[in-house]
Amino acid sequence: MLQKYVLDPIFGIEDQRTSKRINFVGGIRGAAELEKLVQLRRVCLCFSMFLTSIEDLMTIADAGGIMPPKSTWFEPKLRDGMFCHMIDG
Repeated sequence: MLQKYVLDPIFGIEDQRTSKRINFVGGIRGAAELEKLVQLRRVCLCFSMFLTSIEDLMTIADAGGIMPPKSTWFEPKLRDGMFCHMIDG
């Protein structure tokens, strides 16, 4: 919804993956980090999104969908960099 109704039509950011006009702050740093960036005038606007549940991620993955950039940020990070999901079959 952020991409469809705000980033693209208002700010002209068509692709979050390639635009130099957008940056991401890891979820572990929290809203306080976003406030600090605005107060220090390093950015002029921030959005904080509600986290994606593992269940939602699995549902979208099982349906062959693709999540938006950075919407799959999870803490703590897995040590091996892989996440395994059992497939019923």
